[in-house]
This record gives sequence, structure tokens and C-alpha cells, in this order.
Amino acid sequence: MRHEVTDVDTAVAVGSGDVPVLATPRLIAWMEAATVRAAEQFTGTGQTTVGTAVRIEHTRATRVGGKVEIVTEPPAAASGRRLTFRVQAVDDSGDLVASGEIDRAIVDRERFLSR
Repeated sequence: MRHEVTDVDTAVAVGSGDVPVLATPRLIAWMEAATVRAAEQFTGTGQTTVGTAVRIEHTRATRVGGKVEIVTEPPAAASGRRLTFRVQAVDDSGDLVASGEIDRAIVDRERFLSR
């Protein structure tokens, strides 16, 4: 997944800081979206996944207009209902912006929503 940083993606816009660079919460949302897509291969009919943990280190600022590619490495197999994805964000210069892991749990959609 590739994203271009716009004014609405900045720390100023989302309230996570006072500088006009890619906000960590927006970056994490992009990374989570990539894991949702990658998790589809592990779910069956009536199942979905929900996020359960995020461990991300955001190490490089990206200005408005910069591009970020999210790379997701799914696990080889599900460990019970738990999936742990390695994720990275790389800017258009090839520099690492962020890396870490995101955990998702496989759930029955209807049962989950009925709680």
C-alpha cells in the first residue's frame, strides 16, 4: 500500500503534535489497514480480524507531499486465533520511516458484534 502525506495526515491535523509531518497515529492506521488486507488469507466464511496490539517505532519524519509505502509480512500460519504481522514503512527515498509488529485476532464477526 502506498500513501502520499497530505495536510490531513499531519501531527498538527490529528492532534498528536505541532509539526506538519506525518502523524504517528495516521501511520499506524495505514499499517493496520495493510494488516487487515493481509489477514484475509487466514479467515474463513463469517470471520474477520480485530487489532489487539501495536508495537511500532516511528523513526523518521515524512513531510507533506512525501510518499510512504507500507510493507506487511504475514506470519507463515496462524497461531491459534492470533496473527502477528511484521510491518515497515519506507519513504520514496528508500529510507525506513517506521517498523514493528501488529497483532490481530481471528474472530467470528457476528459473535463479536453481538457482545
